[in-house]
Amino acid sequence: MKRCLCVLLLAVAAGALSAENGRVRYAEGLLRGFLLLRAPDGAVIANGDHVQFARGDRVTARLTFRFRDGSLQEETTVFSQRRQFRLLSDHLVQRGPAFPHPLDVSINATTGRVVVKRRDEDGQVKTIDEQMELPADLSNGMMIPLLKNLSGDVGATTVSMLFATPKPQLVKLVITRGGKEPFSVGRASYRATRFNIHVDIGGLKGTIAKLIGKQPLDTSVWILGGDAPSFVRSEGQFYQDGPVWRIELASPDYPRAAAAR
Repeated sequence: MKRCLCVLLLAVAAGALSAENGRVRYAEGLLRGFLLLRAPDGAVIANGDHVQFARGDRVTARLTFRFRDGSLQEETTVFSQRRQFRLLSDHLVQRGPAFPHPLDVSINATTGRVVVKRRDEDGQVKTIDEQMELPADLSNGMMIPLLKNLSGDVGATTVSMLFATPKPQLVKLVITRGGKEPFSVGRASYRATRFNIHVDIGGLKGTIAKLIGKQPLDTSVWILGGDAPSFVRSEGQFYQDGPVWRIELASPDYPRAAAAR
Protein backbone atom coordinates (compact mmCIF):
# COMPACT_ATOMS: atom_id res chain seq x y z
CA MET A 1 0.00 0.00 0.00
CA LYS A 2 1.92 3.06 -1.21
CA ARG A 3 1.62 6.57 -2.57
CA CYS A 4 -1.51 8.68 -2.06
CA LEU A 5 -2.87 8.58 1.47
CA CYS A 6 -4.42 11.99 2.04
CA VAL A 7 -7.46 11.12 4.13
CA LEU A 8 -8.35 14.84 5.05
CA LEU A 9 -8.72 16.38 4.02
CA LEU A 10 -12.39 15.19 2.56
CA ALA A 11 -17.14 10.47 -4.50
CA VAL A 12 -19.67 8.70 -6.09
CA ALA A 13 -20.63 7.00 -9.38
CA ALA A 14 -24.30 6.60 -10.18
CA GLY A 15 -25.58 6.93 -6.66
CA ALA A 16 -25.14 8.91 -3.48
CA LEU A 17 -23.65 8.06 -0.10
CA SER A 18 -25.68 5.81 2.15
CA ALA A 19 -28.73 7.35 3.76
CA GLU A 20 -27.08 7.78 7.16
CA ASN A 21 -23.48 8.46 6.15
CA GLY A 22 -24.23 11.01 3.45
CA ARG A 23 -27.44 12.77 4.49
CA VAL A 24 -27.17 16.55 4.28
CA ARG A 25 -27.96 18.02 7.70
CA TYR A 26 -25.81 21.14 7.31
CA ALA A 27 -25.47 22.35 3.73
CA GLU A 28 -22.02 23.49 2.61
CA GLY A 29 -21.66 27.01 1.21
CA LEU A 30 -19.32 29.97 0.85
CA LEU A 31 -16.12 29.52 2.85
CA ARG A 32 -12.57 30.89 3.01
CA GLY A 33 -10.27 29.54 5.69
CA PHE A 34 -6.55 29.64 6.45
CA LEU A 35 -4.65 26.66 7.82
CA LEU A 36 -1.24 25.64 9.09
CA LEU A 37 0.47 22.32 8.48
CA ARG A 38 2.85 21.25 11.23
CA ALA A 39 5.54 18.57 11.39
CA PRO A 40 5.67 16.10 14.33
CA ASP A 41 7.98 18.50 16.21
CA GLY A 42 5.42 21.32 15.86
CA ALA A 43 7.33 23.29 13.22
CA VAL A 44 5.18 24.93 10.53
CA ILE A 45 6.02 23.33 7.18
CA ALA A 46 3.20 24.68 5.00
CA ASN A 47 0.44 27.27 4.84
CA GLY A 48 -3.01 26.20 3.76
CA ASP A 49 -5.83 27.99 1.97
CA HIS A 50 -9.32 26.50 1.83
CA VAL A 51 -11.72 28.05 -0.68
CA GLN A 52 -15.29 26.82 -1.15
CA PHE A 53 -18.34 28.12 -2.96
CA ALA A 54 -21.75 26.82 -4.00
CA ARG A 55 -23.84 27.26 -7.14
CA GLY A 56 -27.27 25.86 -6.42
CA ASP A 57 -26.71 22.40 -4.94
CA ARG A 58 -23.27 22.08 -6.57
CA VAL A 59 -20.27 22.79 -4.31
CA THR A 60 -16.65 23.32 -5.36
CA ALA A 61 -13.95 23.07 -2.67
CA ARG A 62 -10.23 23.66 -3.18
CA LEU A 63 -7.66 22.96 -0.46
CA THR A 64 -4.10 24.12 -1.15
CA PHE A 65 -0.97 23.64 0.93
CA ARG A 66 2.15 25.57 -0.11
CA PHE A 67 5.23 24.17 1.60
CA ARG A 68 8.18 26.22 2.71
CA ASP A 69 10.46 23.99 0.64
CA GLY A 70 8.48 24.82 -2.51
CA SER A 71 6.31 21.68 -2.52
CA LEU A 72 2.60 21.80 -3.28
CA GLN A 73 -0.45 19.76 -2.44
CA GLU A 74 -3.76 20.82 -3.93
CA GLU A 75 -7.08 19.01 -4.02
CA THR A 76 -10.16 20.26 -5.86
CA THR A 77 -13.43 18.50 -5.15
CA VAL A 78 -16.82 19.07 -6.76
CA PHE A 79 -19.91 17.51 -5.19
CA SER A 80 -23.66 17.96 -5.06
CA GLN A 81 -25.76 18.13 -1.90
CA ARG A 82 -29.35 17.52 -2.84
CA ARG A 83 -30.53 15.66 0.28
CA GLN A 84 -27.45 13.41 -0.03
CA PHE A 85 -23.79 14.24 -0.66
CA ARG A 86 -22.63 13.04 -4.06
CA LEU A 87 -19.16 13.50 -5.51
CA LEU A 88 -18.88 14.67 -9.09
CA SER A 89 -15.09 14.94 -9.43
CA ASP A 90 -11.88 15.01 -7.42
CA HIS A 91 -8.39 16.11 -8.50
CA LEU A 92 -5.37 15.69 -6.21
CA VAL A 93 -1.86 16.97 -6.99
CA GLN A 94 1.26 16.35 -4.88
CA ARG A 95 4.64 17.58 -6.08
CA GLY A 96 7.96 18.82 -4.75
CA PRO A 97 10.61 17.52 -2.33
CA ALA A 98 8.07 16.95 0.48
CA PHE A 99 6.60 14.06 -1.54
CA PRO A 100 8.89 11.11 -2.42
CA HIS A 101 6.61 10.12 -5.31
CA PRO A 102 4.87 13.14 -6.90
CA LEU A 103 1.49 12.29 -8.39
CA ASP A 104 -1.61 13.63 -10.07
CA VAL A 105 -4.89 11.77 -9.51
CA SER A 106 -8.16 12.63 -11.28
CA ILE A 107 -11.49 10.95 -10.50
CA ASN A 108 -14.54 11.53 -12.67
CA ALA A 109 -17.23 10.13 -10.42
CA THR A 110 -19.93 10.55 -13.07
CA THR A 111 -18.22 8.37 -15.70
CA GLY A 112 -16.02 6.23 -13.44
CA ARG A 113 -12.80 7.26 -15.20
CA VAL A 114 -9.70 7.38 -12.97
CA VAL A 115 -6.37 8.74 -14.20
CA VAL A 116 -3.17 8.47 -12.13
CA LYS A 117 0.07 10.13 -13.21
CA ARG A 118 3.12 9.44 -11.07
CA ARG A 119 6.86 9.91 -11.29
CA ASP A 120 9.00 6.82 -10.68
CA GLU A 121 12.39 6.64 -9.03
CA ASP A 122 14.00 6.95 -12.47
CA GLY A 123 12.20 10.27 -13.06
CA GLN A 124 9.86 8.91 -15.71
CA VAL A 125 6.19 9.90 -15.58
CA LYS A 126 3.83 6.94 -15.96
CA THR A 127 0.09 7.20 -16.57
CA ILE A 128 -2.61 4.74 -15.52
CA ASP A 129 -6.00 5.36 -17.11
CA GLU A 130 -8.78 3.06 -15.91
CA GLN A 131 -12.53 2.75 -16.12
CA MET A 132 -13.81 1.64 -12.71
CA GLU A 133 -17.05 0.80 -10.99
CA LEU A 134 -16.98 3.29 -8.14
CA PRO A 135 -19.06 2.47 -5.06
CA ALA A 136 -21.89 4.71 -3.94
CA ASP A 137 -20.09 5.64 -0.70
CA LEU A 138 -16.79 6.84 -2.20
CA SER A 139 -15.54 9.69 -0.01
CA ASN A 140 -12.50 11.22 -1.72
CA GLY A 141 -12.25 14.93 -0.90
CA MET A 142 -15.41 14.88 1.23
CA MET A 143 -14.32 13.64 4.65
CA ILE A 144 -14.82 16.91 6.54
CA PRO A 145 -18.37 17.55 5.24
CA LEU A 146 -19.28 13.94 6.02
CA LEU A 147 -17.95 14.15 9.58
CA LYS A 148 -19.75 17.44 10.21
CA ASN A 149 -23.02 15.84 9.09
CA LEU A 150 -22.82 12.56 11.02
CA SER A 151 -25.69 12.20 13.43
CA GLY A 152 -24.75 12.24 17.10
CA ASP A 153 -26.31 8.82 17.67
CA VAL A 154 -24.08 7.15 15.05
CA GLY A 155 -21.22 5.15 16.60
CA ALA A 156 -19.08 3.52 13.92
CA THR A 157 -19.60 3.97 10.20
CA THR A 158 -17.81 2.86 7.03
CA VAL A 159 -17.22 4.60 3.71
CA SER A 160 -15.04 3.85 0.69
CA MET A 161 -12.02 5.73 -0.62
CA LEU A 162 -9.86 5.36 -3.71
CA PHE A 163 -6.08 5.31 -3.19
CA ALA A 164 -3.40 5.51 -5.89
CA THR A 165 -1.02 2.73 -4.92
CA PRO A 166 0.01 3.61 -7.76
CA LYS A 167 -2.66 1.44 -9.38
CA PRO A 168 -6.10 2.75 -8.28
CA GLN A 169 -7.38 0.67 -5.37
CA LEU A 170 -10.57 0.90 -3.35
CA VAL A 171 -10.34 0.61 0.43
CA LYS A 172 -12.73 1.04 3.33
CA LEU A 173 -12.45 3.76 5.94
CA VAL A 174 -13.83 2.74 9.34
CA ILE A 175 -14.85 5.88 11.24
CA THR A 176 -15.38 5.71 14.98
CA ARG A 177 -16.42 8.49 17.31
CA GLY A 178 -14.10 9.11 20.26
CA GLY A 179 -14.66 11.29 23.28
CA LYS A 180 -14.82 15.04 23.44
CA GLU A 181 -11.56 16.88 24.03
CA PRO A 182 -11.16 20.46 25.28
CA PHE A 183 -9.56 23.38 23.46
CA SER A 184 -9.69 27.13 23.93
CA VAL A 185 -9.78 30.30 21.86
CA GLY A 186 -8.65 33.20 24.00
CA ARG A 187 -10.59 32.87 27.25
CA ALA A 188 -13.42 30.84 25.68
CA SER A 189 -13.38 27.07 26.20
CA TYR A 190 -14.88 24.45 23.88
CA ARG A 191 -15.01 20.69 23.47
CA ALA A 192 -14.50 19.01 20.08
CA THR A 193 -15.40 15.44 19.15
CA ARG A 194 -12.45 13.35 18.06
CA PHE A 195 -13.09 10.99 15.14
CA ASN A 196 -10.73 8.11 14.38
CA ILE A 197 -10.37 6.98 10.74
CA HIS A 198 -8.91 3.53 10.15
CA VAL A 199 -7.96 2.25 6.69
CA ASP A 200 -9.24 -1.29 6.09
CA ILE A 201 -7.52 -2.59 2.96
CA GLY A 202 -9.39 -5.88 3.17
CA GLY A 203 -8.70 -9.34 1.80
CA LEU A 204 -5.27 -10.83 1.23
CA LYS A 205 -3.76 -7.42 0.45
CA GLY A 206 -4.82 -6.17 3.86
CA THR A 207 -3.28 -9.16 5.60
CA ILE A 208 -0.02 -8.75 3.71
CA ALA A 209 0.06 -5.01 4.42
CA LYS A 210 -0.13 -5.69 8.16
CA LEU A 211 2.53 -8.38 8.00
CA ILE A 212 5.08 -6.24 6.12
CA GLY A 213 4.36 -3.04 8.03
CA LYS A 214 2.50 -1.27 5.22
CA GLN A 215 -0.78 -0.77 7.08
CA PRO A 216 -1.53 2.99 6.96
CA LEU A 217 -1.67 4.72 10.31
CA ASP A 218 -5.03 5.90 11.62
CA THR A 219 -6.05 9.52 11.10
CA SER A 220 -7.70 11.69 13.79
CA VAL A 221 -10.06 14.57 13.01
CA TRP A 222 -11.56 16.96 15.59
CA ILE A 223 -14.98 18.47 14.84
CA LEU A 224 -16.73 21.11 16.95
CA GLY A 225 -20.44 20.29 17.08
CA GLY A 226 -23.49 22.45 17.75
CA ASP A 227 -25.64 24.55 15.44
CA ALA A 228 -22.69 25.18 13.09
CA PRO A 229 -20.32 22.16 13.11
CA SER A 230 -16.78 23.06 12.07
CA PHE A 231 -13.34 21.57 11.57
CA VAL A 232 -10.83 22.16 14.38
CA ARG A 233 -7.76 20.11 13.46
CA SER A 234 -6.54 16.75 12.12
CA GLU A 235 -3.50 14.49 12.41
CA GLY A 236 -2.52 11.93 9.79
CA GLN A 237 -0.26 10.83 6.97
CA PHE A 238 -0.38 12.46 3.55
CA TYR A 239 1.31 9.47 1.89
CA GLN A 240 2.32 5.90 2.79
CA ASP A 241 5.24 5.69 5.24
CA GLY A 242 5.10 9.46 5.59
CA PRO A 243 5.24 11.37 8.88
CA VAL A 244 2.11 12.33 10.80
CA TRP A 245 1.37 15.95 9.97
CA ARG A 246 -1.10 18.13 11.86
CA ILE A 247 -3.53 20.51 10.17
CA GLU A 248 -4.86 23.32 12.35
CA LEU A 249 -6.59 26.66 11.96
CA ALA A 250 -4.39 29.72 11.42
CA SER A 251 -4.75 33.21 12.91
CA PRO A 252 -3.96 36.25 10.73
CA ASP A 253 -0.87 38.35 11.47
CA TYR A 254 -1.18 42.09 10.99
CA PRO A 255 1.66 44.58 10.41
CA ARG A 256 2.31 46.67 13.50
CA ALA A 257 1.58 49.92 11.69
CA ALA A 258 -1.85 48.69 10.60
CA ALA A 259 -2.63 47.32 14.06
CA ALA A 260 -1.86 50.68 15.66
CA ARG A 261 -4.48 52.59 13.63
